[in-house]
Amino acid sequence: MSVDVFEVAVGPLVFSAHAAGPQDGRLVLLLHGFPQTSFEWRHQMAALAAAGYRAVAYDQRGYSPGARPGRVEDYHLEHLVADVLAVADGLGAARFDVVGHDWGGAVAWVVAARHPDRVRTLTAVSMPHPAAFAEALFGGDSDQAAKSSYIAVLRAEGAAEALLLAGDGEGLRRVFAGTGHPAPEALDEYVGVLTQPGALTAALNWYRSLSPADAPAVLGALKPVAVPTLYVWGDGDTALGRAAAEATAGFVEGPYRFEALAGVGHWIPEEVPERFNALLVDHLAASD
Repeated sequence: MSVDVFEVAVGPLVFSAHAAGPQDGRLVLLLHGFPQTSFEWRHQMAALAAAGYRAVAYDQRGYSPGARPGRVEDYHLEHLVADVLAVADGLGAARFDVVGHDWGGAVAWVVAARHPDRVRTLTAVSMPHPAAFAEALFGGDSDQAAKSSYIAVLRAEGAAEALLLAGDGEGLRRVFAGTGHPAPEALDEYVGVLTQPGALTAALNWYRSLSPADAPAVLGALKPVAVPTLYVWGDGDTALGRAAAEATAGFVEGPYRFEALAGVGHWIPEEVPERFNALLVDHLAASD
C-alpha cells in the first residue's frame, strides 16, 4: 500500500495526516481515539484503498505537533468537531464518510448529528451515541460507572501526567497492556508521540474540557443521527458497557446497523481488523 504523508493547515493549526487510495476516490475520514494516533487505522487504510476509497487519517488536535494549543478550553468538543469539517474542506470534500473510534467516535457522532449535509455515512467504533453514554453513566448504570472510573484519574491535572509518563512512558504501556491491546508493535508509535513535550497534557485536555457537571446536559442535548450508521462494539470492552451500546439504537433515525462482537475488547480496529474491515467496506458500499 502506498501512503501519502502530508499536512493540512486549519487556521493557525497544522494537522499531520496520512492518506491511501486513489486521489479521486470517495473521502473517508478516520478519527483515532485516546491514547493513540492515526497509526491505529493502518489496517483500515489498506482495506479502504483496495476498495477504491480515499482514506485519510489525521492526528487530531493535541496529537499533531502543529496543532497543540495550550489551554484546556481549546479542546472542547466544539473545536474537535470544527477540526473535522475544516480538514474535509482542506481536502476539497463537500461530503465525506466519517469513521471514529473511542474519543474519535464521540467526535464522529457529533459531526454526523449536527452536519448531515456533510456526512454521507457514519461508522462508530466502541463509542456509543454520546447521549446513550450519558444516560448510562449519569443515570445509575453501575457497570458503566465502574468502567468509567478512570476518567477522574485522567482529569487530575499533573497527577495523570506523572502516572502515565512515569518510566519514560511505561505508565502508558501499562494502560495498553491492562486493557488488552493486541499490537505491542504499535505502542512505540503511540508512546513516542505522547511523550513529546505537551502532547499528553493536550490529549488529556479532551477529558478535562468537559466537566462532569456539564456533561449530562451537553451530551444529552445531542440530536439523533439521520445518516446511515454502523456501530461496532465489543462485549469485552473495558471502558464502554452494554447498556449504552444497546441504547444507541434509540438515538439513530437513519438506517442503522449494530454489530456486537463477542469476545472482542476495546481496540477493535487493531484487535480484529479483518472482521471490522469487512463490516466497514460493506457499510460504505451500501451507500454508493
